[in-house]
Parts: sequence; structure tokens; C-alpha cells
Amino acid sequence: MADLRLIEEFLNTLDGRTFSRHGEQHVAGDRLTSPRVLADWLAAHDLAPGGTGLRPADLAAAIALREALRAAIDGRAAPALAEHPLRLAVDAAGELRIQSRSGRPWLDVIVETAARSTARGDWPRLKLCAAPDCRWAFHDTSRNGRGRWCDMAVCGNRHKTRTYRERRAG
Repeated sequence: MADLRLIEEFLNTLDGRTFSRHGEQHVAGDRLTSPRVLADWLAAHDLAPGGTGLRPADLAAAIALREALRAAIDGRAAPALAEHPLRLAVDAAGELRIQSRSGRPWLDVIVETAARSTARGDWPRLKLCAAPDCRWAFHDTSRNGRGRWCDMAVCGNRHKTRTYRERRAG
């Protein structure tokens, strides 16, 4: 599921984790802080050539798409997705494919990847961690597709421990 991996990594450029682990507080942050940082991320993921010149509007479009995809995973309305219409097109090999034309080819790849995973039925396997102080995107590889935690040893364990303590206190 390399497609879902790309979407997962794009979503996790926003790190909202604020929990403490082994006495160390995790500091939340946004990795997409400038057009240059976005260009570097795109180059690292083979979505754009290194040194691609991006503008602040490109950064804003990437962040809007990321937020829309996160909202879609959560089952919330994602109006920003309307800026990325899809169509069917014939590629150079004569194959029919899903195509997006937003004017930003690197964003189109992400939108097309999400559309292909939706068409294959893989999209529901992409989730946001159920821990309110985490919300890390992850690919649910559990057999029944009902995974809730990005990492059972961290978020799942914290939730189970908290629930146990609440039951014992009550």
C-alpha cells in the first residue's frame, strides 16, 4: 500500500501530538513552514524536482489539501477538496486513469493517489489516531480494519491504563 504511505506521510507533516512519554513532553508542530520546506518535502517524495520554486500560495494550497484530507478521514465535510476536481483521462500507454488538474502537479499526485485508494476500497484503512492528544495518521493493517491507535504500545496503552485507573477510582 505505497499509495496510502504517501498520503499518511503528507498528513503527518502536521504533528499535533502533545502527550508526555517517559517524562518527556512531545512538542507539536507543522513541518510545512515555508514554500522552501514544502519544496524539499516534495523533492524527498519524488513529487517535484529539487529546487522547485514555490510561492506562499502553493504552501497555502498544500496545507488546505492536507486539512481537507484529514477532515475527510474524520468523516467531516472537506470543502477544499472541490478545488481538486477529478476526471478520467487516457494516459500515454492508452490506459484509463484518474486525473486531477489543479495547476499544481505535485498536489495533483496526492489527490489522484487518494482517489485511487478510494476506488480500490483502501481509503477506510487510513485513520487518525483516536487519542485526542495524538491524532497521528496511520494505515490500519489490522485484520478487521478496526484499529484505533497509531501505536498500541503508546496511545492504546495510555488509553487502556487511563480507563483502568478511572474504573478503580470509581
